[in-house]
Amino acid sequence: MYGLQAGLTLIFFPFVFVPLWCKYITLRYSFDAEGVNVSWGVFFRREVYLTYRRIQDIHVKRNLLERWLGIGTIEVQTASGSSKAELAVEGVGDYEAVRDFLYRRMRGHESDAVPAVPEQVGGDGRVLELLHAIRAELESARSVLEERR
Repeated sequence: MYGLQAGLTLIFFPFVFVPLWCKYITLRYSFDAEGVNVSWGVFFRREVYLTYRRIQDIHVKRNLLERWLGIGTIEVQTASGSSKAELAVEGVGDYEAVRDFLYRRMRGHESDAVPAVPEQVGGDGRVLELLHAIRAELESARSVLEERR
């Protein structure tokens, strides 16, 4: 993709290709249990690390060239106040799977399986008992209101 982008600049090809080639050979993505790490650069090294908790929104961007190549770019935004993405995962063939993985992680799901209810509400059952009591109270209030009608 970088080579085609540089080729479209015609006479400026060498000036555009060299930085894009340096980015291509140094670009590294790492997805761990806590977040996403992206690093690139030869002379000026840049690293971006985002935890899944900080992710606010995820977009898939595919320009004409990316659609032709069958790839996409996943743009990850945080609540930093900037209108552009904090992180872009570029040139991904299975971009929908990466987007879905990031959505699951940002929402706190470790896998596709849904955890059991006691684990979701604290594990000891006290919160679950409180929720059952609230539901029973609401049902009794509903029945009293229906009798008044």
